[in-house]
Amino acid sequence: MKRRGSGSKPSRTSDKISVDYPPAHWARLDSLRDRALHVINALTGWSHTALTHGSVARGDVDDKSDVDVLIPSNVNTQIVEAALENAGFTIFSREIAQATPSHSPKAHIQLDAEQTTSVTVPLTPFRSLELEFYAFGGKVTLPELKNRIRNPGCTKKLVLIEPNPEGHFESPVVGRESEVARLLGVSVAIVIERVRVLTRRDTIGRTGMYLRIPVRDGESFDEVLQTRVDSDPALRRTLRTRS
Repeated sequence: MKRRGSGSKPSRTSDKISVDYPPAHWARLDSLRDRALHVINALTGWSHTALTHGSVARGDVDDKSDVDVLIPSNVNTQIVEAALENAGFTIFSREIAQATPSHSPKAHIQLDAEQTTSVTVPLTPFRSLELEFYAFGGKVTLPELKNRIRNPGCTKKLVLIEPNPEGHFESPVVGRESEVARLLGVSVAIVIERVRVLTRRDTIGRTGMYLRIPVRDGESFDEVLQTRVDSDPALRRTLRTRS
């Protein structure tokens, strides 16, 4: 018999830990996924490609889990914003973020004051490894959300989450990079990169983003990005190689 407590209950099964979700966990997961569904449905022009990723896709949510929706292609951000507003969303803040000089700059559109619901759009086409980043962490599409499908992925603590009907199995990523890559359908390169980055973060702490630029009311993402390009040779090289 399975006991239900106030939180998810872990138990060890061979080399994995099995975690059963109590009713409150399922209720929170359903609420977050409903919110993601609402956002993706608003993106009518891109709803067939938009996805949500992270714990909402895997199922291992907690009280700090956010809803992050991604349009994985380089699209017109002004049309995206208009679609969201037409669906009744309020845009609270906007920013351009770039993880490193070689990564694609991204538009972040925050849909609430607490910054718990956001839409991300790449401002230049993603490299293959950048796209695989989302599969590494777990992602679900609109049809999968509608059908209550959860997909496997890895946490920032380098734990592999494999959903099951009661909750999930979890197991370590480090030392199993090839196996994890096969299970997630990604290249070994992205698993090795994430292990390197996240292990380094544990050692020296968070190193921050290369760029975080607020986009104010009346400004467009393209205008703000171009202003930065004019004074940032590294960003200019990245945009030139992605064009």
